[in-house]
Amino acid sequence: MKILYKMKTKLTAFLALLLITFSANAQIDRSTMPVAGPEPEISIEKPQEFQLKNGLKVLVVENHKLPRVSYSLRIDNKPIATADKAGVESLIGSMLGNGTTEISKDEFNEEIDFLGASLNFGFSGGFASSLSKYSDRILELMAGAAINPLLTKEEFEKEKTILLENIKSNEKNPDVIAGRVGSALSYGTKHPYGEFTTKETVENVTYGDAVSFYEKYFNPDNAYLVVIGDVDFKTVKKQIEKHFGDWTKSVGVNTSVPEPNENVQYTQINFVDVPDATQSNLSITNNVDLKMNDKDYHAALITNNILGGGGEGYLFKNLREDKGYTYGAYSSLGTDRYGASRFNASAKVRNAVTDSAVVEALKEINRIKTEPVDPQTLSDAKAKYIGNFVMALERPETIANYALNIKINDLPEDFYSTYLQKIKDVSVEDVQRVANKHLKTDNARIVVVGNGDEVLENLEKTGIPIKYYDKYAAPTEKPNYEIEMSADIDVAKVLNAYIEKIGGKEKLSNVTSVNIMAEAELQPGMMMNLEMKKTNKNQFSQEVTAMGQSVMKTVIDGESGYVVMQGQKSDMSEDDLKKSSAETSPFPEVNYLNGGATLEKIEDVDGEKAYKVNVGNDTSIYYSVDTGLKIKEVKTTPMGSQSTFYTDYKEVAGIMFPFKISQTVGPRKFDFMVKEVKVNEGVTDADFD
Repeated sequence: MKILYKMKTKLTAFLALLLITFSANAQIDRSTMPVAGPEPEISIEKPQEFQLKNGLKVLVVENHKLPRVSYSLRIDNKPIATADKAGVESLIGSMLGNGTTEISKDEFNEEIDFLGASLNFGFSGGFASSLSKYSDRILELMAGAAINPLLTKEEFEKEKTILLENIKSNEKNPDVIAGRVGSALSYGTKHPYGEFTTKETVENVTYGDAVSFYEKYFNPDNAYLVVIGDVDFKTVKKQIEKHFGDWTKSVGVNTSVPEPNENVQYTQINFVDVPDATQSNLSITNNVDLKMNDKDYHAALITNNILGGGGEGYLFKNLREDKGYTYGAYSSLGTDRYGASRFNASAKVRNAVTDSAVVEALKEINRIKTEPVDPQTLSDAKAKYIGNFVMALERPETIANYALNIKINDLPEDFYSTYLQKIKDVSVEDVQRVANKHLKTDNARIVVVGNGDEVLENLEKTGIPIKYYDKYAAPTEKPNYEIEMSADIDVAKVLNAYIEKIGGKEKLSNVTSVNIMAEAELQPGMMMNLEMKKTNKNQFSQEVTAMGQSVMKTVIDGESGYVVMQGQKSDMSEDDLKKSSAETSPFPEVNYLNGGATLEKIEDVDGEKAYKVNVGNDTSIYYSVDTGLKIKEVKTTPMGSQSTFYTDYKEVAGIMFPFKISQTVGPRKFDFMVKEVKVNEGVTDADFD
């Protein structure tokens, strides 16, 4: 009877839904467009305000819709230049929010978790949120972390080690290099926005420096606290006076913000050579002086949206949808109350199309300056922006930022209540006027970070002057890619030197199978495993797994092969099998000696000279001139190139194997650390079924 009842209930519900749907459809006249709903009205409640004797300014917005409250603390210092101690701000920021002088780090974090709250700190302030019934306690914890932080030497040394490791790991990251060089050239290395953190500057910072920096700059003199949520003004005022009232006002710090570099006199390419880069990081940029209280502000937002605000932007449609040069192309037009900001159009593109991407990006920037925008495109850009703006109002952090913006940017009280109307008022003429004012295509830096050996020749053909810089924005000479090679060297000598170095032909000929197991960190706390098996019968198997699931598997049994990706199996073509045949050997170099490999030249690989050997039309392998070992392999596909690096060679069964295999996937690099190598064991024919 219960089963019958459930079936009847489901059937009744289905019929009811069907009836409602039919009735609704019968009443809709589909020959006319539906009437648009009412325009959204932005109503941002004006905060209630008060100020403590120590200078802390407090803004409170009562909102009783949900039993939650949030606190946003903003230390509103002027930009600070830290010169030869750059990194001190990052170090002290990472130490804040991890306990107080009265509560240990573990106890502090455990209590926040127990309350179901969140609390985050950086040097510019902090953010906390919780259920309103815990508001007093979370405010007390936040105040303790700000006023009496637990700043131990042990924690300092730990954070310093982490920062140094991050700097080292990002040393060759094209994205990091592009950001650093772009800012340094635009603002100047002595400007707070242009200086950068290095291994040397971090090592200059002592524990005493970090504590002194906190005491000097992290204080209530220029601080704001914004409270939003289910609170009573009188009650929260007493709580803040109680918990933040003892925050000591420090000696006034008068700092001036230097002027940024001027825009260049003529448009130029500023090139940074990263020999191992598999794609180019492209940025077209110029400095702008745009503030939120400028009359051009709202028009500037829409202008940037039309040019590079997303998938509908000029840049995206050209460089991705039309040309297929990149996965995405975007732009930004920044504001800054100190008059130091930038316009920036950026994309990551394949090496082969770097020059074309520069030309096309400039064309689109000039287009928005010279051609009136289509009225429908303008209307769509406004609608999208308004939609995103309204959605953002659901977040307490947004309301807090808006309240602060009015205060610190000298904005009128009705700035946000009239915001949408000002967006709607932006005209076709406004877009063109603002584009010509702020997008300086005649005075732009085109910062290109990439593999000069592959992109410079074509970049020179654009006719745009090129200046060269190193990875820290210092002027340098044009890279020299023509390294002299001895006339008596040939591909056979290079390959034989490698074979001899790893063990010699006799030992290699006794190898029937190799099984290599390695792992890499996919993201913090998540590992990716690699297992590769090869035999002397041209059998090959490679599988990558993550979280116990197979991500990709390739199998070749000597005659046929297949690939399984995300559960979908596809057989390899004869062409793919032919290309893979040489690599299925445990030691492909033995096969390369039989033909198909050519020696091209000597190149620099991470500061090490290496012979470049081409195998087929799409694979280049690099062997160290000094050691003879294989150090790099590059495979080129229609979508770009992928590099594999081989380091940390160790002996197993009398043969040298690399125990660190690093692979690039787009802008990311995964370091596979080899855990085990088995020679002539652990492999059977069943592994290649």
